Amino acid sequence: MHAAVVTDFGSPDVFEPTELPDPVPGPGQVTIDVTHAAVGLIDVYLRQGLYKGQAGLPEPPYVPGLEVAGTVRALGEGVEGLRAGEPVVTLSGTGAEGGYASVAVADAAMTTSLDGLDGAGVDPALAVAAVPNAATAYLALTEVAHLKPGEHVLVHGALGGLASAFPGVARTLGAAGVTGTVRRTSLERARASALPYDEVLAADDFAEALGDRRFDVVVDPVGGQVRTDSLRVMAPMGRMLLVGNAGGDWEHTVPTNTLWGGNLAVLGYAAGFHLPRHPELARPAARAALEAIGKGLVQIDVQTLPLSQAAEAHRRIERGSVGGRIVLTP
Repeated sequence: MHAAVVTDFGSPDVFEPTELPDPVPGPGQVTIDVTHAAVGLIDVYLRQGLYKGQAGLPEPPYVPGLEVAGTVRALGEGVEGLRAGEPVVTLSGTGAEGGYASVAVADAAMTTSLDGLDGAGVDPALAVAAVPNAATAYLALTEVAHLKPGEHVLVHGALGGLASAFPGVARTLGAAGVTGTVRRTSLERARASALPYDEVLAADDFAEALGDRRFDVVVDPVGGQVRTDSLRVMAPMGRMLLVGNAGGDWEHTVPTNTLWGGNLAVLGYAAGFHLPRHPELARPAARAALEAIGKGLVQIDVQTLPLSQAAEAHRRIERGSVGGRIVLTP
């Protein structure tokens, strides 16, 4: 099979096109002939070495990539509910490697059909770009933040690959309103997007712009000062979901006495660590994601590059020039 291999921790130049043996599925696994592989910020962090030495995460040489779309190639022992040749998409619960290749292995529990009632007609590029993130949004909002109908949601980094899934999923769960924030340079594009935000504000002064308005759930994939400023606009019993750190401030802290005095909660959620422990949640979350996509509520911008340009995909993410998601085609 063709693969893009990370040969060492470091810059995007560490990628090397490589021919590897076709993988064979183990018990409970499937192999997939990959048509599209998603590129995520977590792939960049892993390649940079930010998680170097952490148990369960890959060390060079390895093939990155958490999520793929394609067709089932072969079934491992004990796999039911899928068939060879079936179009599928995987979620972020099968480890942190293997997707940047022409053939990938995935846990069957994390693999969802695109051939059934929910997924029929969904383009595989959109599926791999949107389904894993929309499933993550669904789980974060239901299992962690416990969003209730009629509540108001604030989403930072509103055009980002993960963040852009939250407004549509929140709408399907009955949110009364969804506001987004972006960098000032992206305001015009964000306001013109088809994502179901009621409004989009500049991130640098969103708290002042909101005045006395308060939010029950804040979704923060950005971190840094945005995280602290969000405490000012949270309603009593409000919940902040930490789902990333795209701003790159790894030293930032939150004043915990503010949480105590304001009756606020800050909750972290990482699907890649949660789903392997709770695989029974994966397919219901994927179905909820496909429902939101089918209603046109997850309109994400998808950029497609050939697998040979994996390094360029990472460079674009590092530059912050991707509004949406990049997918690779083997």
